[in-house]
Parts: sequence; C-alpha cells; structure tokens
Amino acid sequence: MPVVKVLTAGIGEADLRDIKVYRKRGGYNQLARAFEEMKPADVQALCDKSGLRGRGGAGFPTGKKWSFLPPSVRPRYLVCNCDEAEPGTFKDRMLLEQTPHMVLEGILLGAYAIESHHAFIYIRGEFKRGYEIFMEALAQAREAGFVGKNLFGSGYDLEVTVHRGAGAYICGEETAMLNSIEGKRGEPRLKPPFPAVQGLYGKPTVVNNVETLMYLVPILERGPEWFASVGTERSKGYKVVSISGHVQKPGNYEVPLGTPVRELIEIAGGLRPGRKLMAIQPGGGSSACIFEEQLDLPYDYESLQKAGTMLGSGAVVVMDDTTDIVRAAFNLVRFFAHESCGQCTPCREGGYWLERVLHRFLENRGLKSDIDMLARVSHEITGINLCPLGDSIEPFLASVLKRFPEQFEARVARETIRA
Repeated sequence: MPVVKVLTAGIGEADLRDIKVYRKRGGYNQLARAFEEMKPADVQALCDKSGLRGRGGAGFPTGKKWSFLPPSVRPRYLVCNCDEAEPGTFKDRMLLEQTPHMVLEGILLGAYAIESHHAFIYIRGEFKRGYEIFMEALAQAREAGFVGKNLFGSGYDLEVTVHRGAGAYICGEETAMLNSIEGKRGEPRLKPPFPAVQGLYGKPTVVNNVETLMYLVPILERGPEWFASVGTERSKGYKVVSISGHVQKPGNYEVPLGTPVRELIEIAGGLRPGRKLMAIQPGGGSSACIFEEQLDLPYDYESLQKAGTMLGSGAVVVMDDTTDIVRAAFNLVRFFAHESCGQCTPCREGGYWLERVLHRFLENRGLKSDIDMLARVSHEITGINLCPLGDSIEPFLASVLKRFPEQFEARVARETIRA
C-alpha cells in the first residue's frame, strides 16, 4: 500500500506537542537554516521548484501565488487557514492537535519566504482542543526564541497571532476570513482586488492552508527534487487524505498524489462485508460523485477534474448500497443553505428552496416536475456568486440525480393533493 509518513511521521508514536520531542526529531532545524543560510527568495525558489500546490482545495501553485505580491508594498501578511469545515475533511484538525510545532514551523517558513513580519493562523472555532494545544506550542516556541524579535540573530522580527473563528463555514473562504480577522462580518469580498494586492488591513496578503505550509519543512530538508519526483507531472508530492463513510478503517492517510482511488478505499480497509459500492465523493461535500467504473482514476487534480469532479481538500467519502441518496442530498444542501452568509441572492434564496424541495421528497411528497427543477435551479445558481459556496450545492446533487433518478422517483407523491 502506498501510505507514507511525511507530515504524519511520529503521530501516534511520540508526543510531538512537546517542543523537546519535536526538536529531538529535527524540528525547527529548517527554520534555523532558512534564517541563518538563506534569503527569503531562496525559500521561494525551493517551493516553486518543488511544484507544491495549495492543499486547501483550489490546488493553485504555491510559489506562483506568492509571486503575485507587489514587490514594493509593506507591510505584508501571511494567513494560515485552519478553518477546516468542509464536510468529510478532518486532516487539518489532526495535524493541529498532533503535531502543532510542525504547523508553526511551516507558518514561520512561509512568512519568511514572502518577507512578512506578522503571520496569522485562523483556527475553526470548534477546534477548542486544537487551539489550546497550538497556543501551548506557540508559547514554547516563543520561549525558545523561534518567534518574536531578532530570530536566530538575523535581525528579522516575526510575530504570530492566533485568531479563533466562531463557527461560520463561510470564513474558510479567504476574503471572508480576512474580514473576520479584521472584526467585520464574515462575508466574501468582491475580487479584484485580490488578497495578494489588497488583503488583510488593505495590505498584500497570502492565505495558505495548514497542510500546504507544513510541506515547506520536508521540502527544505530533503530538497525540492525529492518532492517533485513523487506524484504526477502536474500534481506533485504527497497528500493527506481524509477517508470516511462506509469503510472499515476511516481515518487520515498520507499518500502520493496519483494513487488510484481503488487503492485509497483498500487502504481504509475496504467496504463493509457484504456491501457493494454506490458512490464516492472524492473531494468532500462540494464535489460531484464518481462511481464503480471510475475506481482506477488517479487521485490527482487533473484526473479528477477531467472526470467532472475535484480533489478539493482531500476528503474521500465512500457510500455503499445502504445509502439513502435522497437523504444524503438533503443533508448536504441543508448544510450549504444554512452556512450561506446571505450576501448573494442566488446562494441565499436558491439554497433555501432546494432544501425545501428535497425535504418534500423525504416526506414522499415530491412532484415529478421537482426532479427536473432540482437540476435546473442548482445549475442556475452556480457561477454567479461572490464565492464558491453557492457553486458547492450543484455537484453532488446533479451527479446523483443523473445516476440514481429512481431513488427520487420513488419518493414522488402518488396522488396530487388539491387545495
């Protein structure tokens, strides 16, 4: 099986929350090396050469994202996105709770690479234990001289601020997150201007995911060629994949990108005895399903996009033949409708009405015409909102409407009730 231990090395074996244990395993060595031997541009170059792409969902090349910062504008900020709330995703929570010093080292390396003197980490409000663990790790690192003034005698000052969310899924969107940090309502901003030009407090800002920043540590340690040699031509390196649903060993598994979906299910113990596969969401609640005939698809950005779905943040949700597809569709649409910030009319109104229609189906009161309406409305509210939340309603719903129309038809009211 292609399971590896890079970011997950030592988890379950050592107390990586203790800075002494982390340092004994080589922790903070790459941070010291960066400040003592490298310039920020050198760290950027290594990241770019490695082919590292964002692990939060979009998969945008990290080095290229950094390059959009205007060269002459200061101050600039780095924000680490730990507002993990995508249905099916739980990798960042594990990393925050189990290896917080590597999270912090990645943040510090990323901030140094873009010449930022102030980094932020935005932690999902429900991650109370993770927040407490990270705060303790930050205090330990500060006492050791890894955060604050004149790091490693370089004259470089670098501060880290921890900001807790309050439970809003929408704040995982980068501009809504910036508004939240500024004390404003968590709503997405109109783009352009993009955060790299005008972000936090109106200054150039880079927002990177927890996993993305953590990979900077092994990339510096082992070299960009090591990272780029794994995966596919355009999807390089490793990925922590959250596998859940109807498998025997759900959990987080670190694998090379390009691993076939079939092997991911086998890694998680396979289906439950006597069950058959119905569908798989390869990229969490926002992704369209793939099916049994697509199990040999490589798990990488391009292959899944070509198949009409996405890798997203790396959440594989497996559904066997016991799944009530109508109820699953209702639960997801209800989630997205509830989490809409209400700023955009298509998302606010469309999500609400789709939820109501699906609720009718659950009560066996659906109409035959509702099936076509579900597909039409979910498509019509896609691509016309300020952020991707409104677009997240369509993929799963459209894919199961097409694949399992009989489950929806079985819940159509047998008689028309007249007022």
